[in-house]
Amino acid sequence: MAEPLRRILDIAEGQWGLITRQQADRAGVRWTSLVRLVDGGTLERVAHGVYRVRGAGEPDHLGLRAAWLQLDPGRPAWSRLDDPVGAVVSHTSAASLYGVGDLRSDIHEFTLSIRKQTRRADVRLHRGNVGPEDRIVLHGLPTTRASRMIADLLSDHVEVAAVAQITTEVLDRVFDYPSEVVDHLSPYASRIGLSVGDGAGALQHLLRLAGGGEQERVVQDAHNA
Repeated sequence: MAEPLRRILDIAEGQWGLITRQQADRAGVRWTSLVRLVDGGTLERVAHGVYRVRGAGEPDHLGLRAAWLQLDPGRPAWSRLDDPVGAVVSHTSAASLYGVGDLRSDIHEFTLSIRKQTRRADVRLHRGNVGPEDRIVLHGLPTTRASRMIADLLSDHVEVAAVAQITTEVLDRVFDYPSEVVDHLSPYASRIGLSVGDGAGALQHLLRLAGGGEQERVVQDAHNA
């Protein structure tokens, strides 16, 4: 195996078969070598400056993963998972990773604690702090926990019925606890006409809107937690 390809494979193996141009450059792979590998069919370009090793099997959420790598292209994925200022998958993209709801997934959404810009029309960056208690690693990507995701969607004026359906699915599939959902909804209860701080009322409203069968029990569990 040629040395440039070996170096590329060493990096790509730990990040879903993907590598960025900057990562390759830092590994000592010249641009001309990268071009030859693309022209020869060993690599394919999946986004600006992001390449996939052919034959490695296409990962799920390929576009989202490539967009996340682009936000800090010089660093390998494994060094960014717990970075407090790194990009965290959030909002509709988080819902897509959880597999809940039916929101559009062609816009890749991330939350960062620092100001950052992108030229991509299909990438949306939110400014905000996502503490360690509000993030998990989901499918290999740092992602807002489900209760934070629900609150983010409501805060972002996503259709309430869609948020209601997502909330029901999150609780049914035990992606988070009712008490956590209540806590995260409390600041945004006014979005659905309730008093600020009425997280339990907001949860009850969302569950009733989605037609869940055990709304009262779920809200009571949240009160007792």
